[in-house]
Amino acid sequence: MSDRKLQFERARRVVVKVGSNVLTARQGLNIPVMRSIAGQVSRLMETGREVIIVSSGAMASGLKKIGLERRPDELRQRQAVSAVGQAGLIMEYEKAFERHHLKAAQILLTSEDLSSRKRYLNARNTLNTLLDWKIVPIINENDTVSVEDIKLGDNDNLAAMITLLMDADLLVILSDIDGLFTRDPRTEPDAELIPVVGVITQSTEKAAGSMPGPLGTGGMMSKINAARKVNSAGVPMVVAKGDKPDILVRLFDGETHGTYFVPRRQKLTRRKCWIAFSLKPKGVLTIDAGARTAVTRRGKSLLASGIVGVQGEFNVGSPVEFQAPGGEAVGVGLVNYGAADIRKIMGLRSQHISQVLGHKPYDEVIHRDNLVITGEDGVEEG
Repeated sequence: MSDRKLQFERARRVVVKVGSNVLTARQGLNIPVMRSIAGQVSRLMETGREVIIVSSGAMASGLKKIGLERRPDELRQRQAVSAVGQAGLIMEYEKAFERHHLKAAQILLTSEDLSSRKRYLNARNTLNTLLDWKIVPIINENDTVSVEDIKLGDNDNLAAMITLLMDADLLVILSDIDGLFTRDPRTEPDAELIPVVGVITQSTEKAAGSMPGPLGTGGMMSKINAARKVNSAGVPMVVAKGDKPDILVRLFDGETHGTYFVPRRQKLTRRKCWIAFSLKPKGVLTIDAGARTAVTRRGKSLLASGIVGVQGEFNVGSPVEFQAPGGEAVGVGLVNYGAADIRKIMGLRSQHISQVLGHKPYDEVIHRDNLVITGEDGVEEG
């Protein structure tokens, strides 16, 4: 049995992201597609699986209700349209799932809900309770209150975050095209589907390009970024055409559709997923080649002696990215020292820290338990 078929067969908890262009018809929401997805989810749940839906579509629903022809340019107007549309979106989901004797629940999140450890755990507890009650969570970003500082970015990213939050076994992104192609198939007929992506490289990103739809905010590149997150944590992802008949059921029956993104073998702990992907770095540390080898290949903590530069202002406990001298991202971690103190002790051996600061609460600037490798070196537990 192929790895792909085995992953689908083993998956018990699944996140399904449904894109705007899948849910959108000329006159608003595509009700037949929503009913089809609800039916497919019902059939998956009958096999003992748990399904979480991350759904776009609030904008399409709101535009129809208000009578606007296109998405507004102003943030406050887009937020107002989403507020109107979200009510219609969840109502249609409720009606679609009622046909299968299932209930749906609405969950609206911002990045603050996932970056705060307490709120992160509360969200997970709520979602676990809904799944225990056989209720289908319908998750969307809280566009009504989101501003740039707390915005998750797009629902591909949100789906990846929920996959990690809920320790899901698989992420399926339903899009308006069949998967990742060598070129944009909507403009170049000779474009070829890439059925499997083993490692995300620069050529993968080049193939993805940027192909946003008229209502969505994320093109194929946002799906590549989502795959990078979940694959790094050991979770597979598939991008497939959402309006293809019974696409979810056919995938779980072992049929090959769309593009399959192969996960790394090693799975991150939930806490390390939170550190790596839910927190926004407050600054950057530049490390030398020796420190890079120590943290990526030997599973060591990051010491002051390996730090050659500090950017930004941050406090003890803040999430900070660390980079190689060339600027490539290596990883992220929670610092034991603030930026001002790190500037004083960088390049020093641990035994000399107290001489400079007058105290030495920690030998490590970032302890291995609070450090995750996220760059091309790969995510490692150490």
